[in-house]
Amino acid sequence: MKSFFRLGEYKVLLYRILLVYFFYFIARVLFYFYNAQVVEVDGVLEFLKLAYHGIAFDTTAILYINGLFILLSILPLFINTRASYQKFLFWFYFVTNLTFYALNFIDFIYYKYNFSRLTLAAWDIIKHEESKGSMFLRFLITYWHVFLLFIVVAALWVFLYKKVKINHIERVGSRLQYIIKSVIGLIVVATLCVGGIRGDFKKSTRPINLVDANRHVNKIQQADLVLNSPFTFLRTIRVKSFKKQNFSIPQEIVEKNFKPIKFYSANAPSKPNIVLIITESMGREYCGAFNEGVAIKDYVSYTPFLDSLAQHSMIYTNAYANGYKSIHGMSSIISGIPSFKDAFTSSAFARQKIESMVSCLKNEGYDTSFFHGAPNGSMGFLGYGNILGFDHYYGKTEYNNDADFDGSWGIWDEPFLQYMNTVISKKQTPFFSTVFTVTSHEPYVIPEKYDGKFPKGAIPMHQCVGYTDYAFKQFFEAAKKEPWFANTIFIITADHCNQVHYYENFYDDIMNRLAVPILIYKPNSDLVGKSNQIAQHMDIFPTVMDMIGYDKPFRSWGRSLVTKENDIAPYLINYNSNNYYFMKDDYICLFDGTKAIGFYDIEDRKLKHNLIGNRNEKMNNLEIQCKAFIQDYFDKIIDKKLTTIP
Repeated sequence: MKSFFRLGEYKVLLYRILLVYFFYFIARVLFYFYNAQVVEVDGVLEFLKLAYHGIAFDTTAILYINGLFILLSILPLFINTRASYQKFLFWFYFVTNLTFYALNFIDFIYYKYNFSRLTLAAWDIIKHEESKGSMFLRFLITYWHVFLLFIVVAALWVFLYKKVKINHIERVGSRLQYIIKSVIGLIVVATLCVGGIRGDFKKSTRPINLVDANRHVNKIQQADLVLNSPFTFLRTIRVKSFKKQNFSIPQEIVEKNFKPIKFYSANAPSKPNIVLIITESMGREYCGAFNEGVAIKDYVSYTPFLDSLAQHSMIYTNAYANGYKSIHGMSSIISGIPSFKDAFTSSAFARQKIESMVSCLKNEGYDTSFFHGAPNGSMGFLGYGNILGFDHYYGKTEYNNDADFDGSWGIWDEPFLQYMNTVISKKQTPFFSTVFTVTSHEPYVIPEKYDGKFPKGAIPMHQCVGYTDYAFKQFFEAAKKEPWFANTIFIITADHCNQVHYYENFYDDIMNRLAVPILIYKPNSDLVGKSNQIAQHMDIFPTVMDMIGYDKPFRSWGRSLVTKENDIAPYLINYNSNNYYFMKDDYICLFDGTKAIGFYDIEDRKLKHNLIGNRNEKMNNLEIQCKAFIQDYFDKIIDKKLTTIP
């Protein structure tokens, strides 16, 4: 009767999977042995800490690779314990595991040249080589010790596998009972596997990816010790958009229209503090100051404080995000790198030297910090923040008071913004501090003590917007009492949009799905007004550099929003529904990645009337410019030229 529970089979399966974990640890040790000078680990304890964090990434890779093996091991096939079936499982186990495990050994050598774990991009590099066989043979001969090491480790793995066997059991009794208990076991195991593949069982926007390894390290290069090569290879299989796009566009076209290397000289060098507020989901639709003159019937604003602040600020009423997820907003706003089909931060190329507001301001002596009230590492912010080089990260852990946790995403906006004010008020100036808010988001709740204080509005998002706007008011009232306030540039925008209320009234238009506010406030200055020129997240980085009189060249595809000196014409590029949207001058170009498939009047934001049948020279030039941007974008990312700093 005990055989019906299959406990012996489950124990052996667990042993076999734990063996995989053990040999992944061995591979991590060997990886460090071959690359110690590059990875830079300070002692055994730090190595063990990194290895511990690597378990999550190992789990994802191991379960991807062994998913079918696990399934074949526990399906109620009635022959599971027979010697012939166990022999089949043995070969299946080692063919799949050793194939992927070998990627770690390739990285023992390859890592020194690529400075990143093996990804699918490696295949893009060699697939057009005609002498793949000779290249592989040369690798084996040159690095024979790695090949020998792989054989030894594999032999040890086989030896340990065979040490624990399943004895054949002739089953008697009810087959129905056997099947029912097997199905229960299958459901439990499948649930555990799904959680392991994603990286946790918590509420999350996405499974863990390469950039998440950076949240656990003190030095960027240590992330490659946290990662493993099967994980990085598997996680980049779907990231196919990050490959060069050779449209044969001359470089002079790129330079003329985008000037990827910027240099401004209109303003004298200065060192004001910079406070950047990236507001979760705060679409332009909700903010009254950004909708004056927009013909929306019965329009209601839910941001009284921002509307009042806008009267003393420079606001951009025709601004857009360069991506549709929170992490897209972080990369495009702070480092001027948009995301299209796939997030740049989730790609194999995110881990490289990146010029950004962080690096430029650090060069000027700024203290740099990132605030996010969610659990540390959420949304990939800590990992990408470490890549950019923020000096400090303040999250839910540092806040250290779960009484203010909203139960879903993080600390309520109001107390967390007050916490931010307290922290930055103790800093030496100048400082650059970014905060990413959390409350204005699903599940659309606010603290109970404010129930009824803010208008419920027409959609659940409206009440949350009112609360976050109130949190901003409280923050500014506290901050203006501090000595640093008067010499500070405040920038407020949103990562992306959220629920739309005014359907058929502008904000359901395809082009306005990424419509966000951009507000720049500088106390006691004449930087006040309203601009309806095209603006985008990428423009914020060069705008800050221009405003502080940064006297060095820097990389940016955007433009300064506060000067026209030596700059490019306003434009927008983003991605939605598997197409690029390039807006400039009089038209919107819809580009499918290969060719233009539509041209629309710039006022036709719903993209109803395709003018491609009446193409003119300006449309042709717009397609060329769109191609030029995409070509330069992928060239610089893949060739790791995202900085002017050697």
